[in-house]
Amino acid sequence: MDYLLTEEQKMVKDLARKIAEEKIRPVAAKYDQSEEYPWEVINVIAEAGLFGLFIPEEYGGMANSVMNLCLATEELSRACGGIAVCYAASALGTFPIVLFGNEEQKRKYLPDLASGKKVAAFAVTEPEAGSDASAIKTTAKKEGDYYVLNGLKHFITNGGDAETYVVIAMTDKTKGARGASAFILEKGMPGFTFGKKEEKFGIRASSTRELIFTDCKVPKANLIAKEGMGFIATMRTFDMSRPGVAAQALGIAQGALDLAVKYAKERQQFGKSISSFQGIQWMIADMATEIEAARGLVYSTARMVDAGITGVSKESAMAKMYASDVAMKVSVDALQIFGGYGYMRDYPIEKYVRDAKITQIYEGTNQIQRNIIALQVIKEAAK
Repeated sequence: MDYLLTEEQKMVKDLARKIAEEKIRPVAAKYDQSEEYPWEVINVIAEAGLFGLFIPEEYGGMANSVMNLCLATEELSRACGGIAVCYAASALGTFPIVLFGNEEQKRKYLPDLASGKKVAAFAVTEPEAGSDASAIKTTAKKEGDYYVLNGLKHFITNGGDAETYVVIAMTDKTKGARGASAFILEKGMPGFTFGKKEEKFGIRASSTRELIFTDCKVPKANLIAKEGMGFIATMRTFDMSRPGVAAQALGIAQGALDLAVKYAKERQQFGKSISSFQGIQWMIADMATEIEAARGLVYSTARMVDAGITGVSKESAMAKMYASDVAMKVSVDALQIFGGYGYMRDYPIEKYVRDAKITQIYEGTNQIQRNIIALQVIKEAAK
C-alpha cells in the first residue's frame, strides 16, 4: 500500500534497507550463533546517521521522529531482529532524556547518542517488577549533592554495552508508584556493575544483562525532571517506544514472508512449484494481509506521536500488541511453508520465529497491552 511517505521518509527507508541487505543479512547468522554485540553493524548504522532520527536537531539529531525510527527499525528487522533491537533499544533509553531532561542534561548526553558514538539503555525491570513496573525495589537515597542507589535491574537490553542508562529507582517507598524517580547513569560510575550476560532463545545478537547498584553515588544533577516523576516518565516513554517494538515485529514478519514466498516459488513437489498450490497461496494471502493491517496501525500511531497528540497509550498498545501477534503467527506459518527444512538451522526461517517471540513479551506483555486498551476503551465509553 502507498502510505504517502515524504521524500525524507523514503530516503530513511531506502537507506535502512540498504544497510539491512548489504551489512546485516550476511552476518545475521554469525551473530545469532556467537551472541556477540554487533558493533561492526552498529557503527555502520551510526555513520549513516540513523541514531539521529529520534533526537531533535538542536542536539545533533536529524529530527525527533518516531515515524522515521519505525521505518528504520522495520527495515533493519527484516534482516535481523536481534541486531535491529540494539538500535531500537538505544531510542528507548534516549526518550526519557528527550521528553523530560533539562537543557543541561540534553546538551551533555544527546549529541553522543545522536551520533551513535554511544548507545543507551532503559532500566525498569527487576526480578519482582516485570509487568508491575510500580513494584520496583531499587532505591535512591539523597545524601548531600548525590543520590545513593542500591538494588538490581535485570533483562536490560543493551546492558553492559551501552554507555548511558536511564534508571528508575524509588526515592520514597511510602508513595508507591508516585515515589519513583528517574536518573541518568554512566557506565563506569563507582558502585555500578553488571551481572552475567543472559543466554537467550532469540534476539541473540543483542546483549541482555543485570545492572547492579551497590552504594552507587549519582550526582543530583542527573535526576530527570524531579523526584516522583519516574513512573510518569516511564509511561510516556513507552507511549513513544512501543511503536518501535511494533515496527521491529513488523519487520520480522515481512522478512519471514519474503523468505517463505521465495522458497515457495523455488520448491518443487508433484512436478510443480508449491506456490501454485491453493493451500500455500491462501497462507501467503493471509500473511500478507495481516502484515499490511499491522503496518497501517503502526504508521498511524507513529504519526499521531509525531503530531504531538497526547494520550496515545491505547493506540501504542494496540500497535505493539497486534504487530507482535502478527509477527509470531506469520513467522510460524512461514516456517510451515518451508516444511522440514524450516526446522533446520541451515535455513534462516527458524531464527525469525525465535526473534518474533520476544516482541510479544518485552516493553509490556501483550496481556498487559490488552489491559491498557480495554481500560481506555471503557473509560472513553463512559464519557
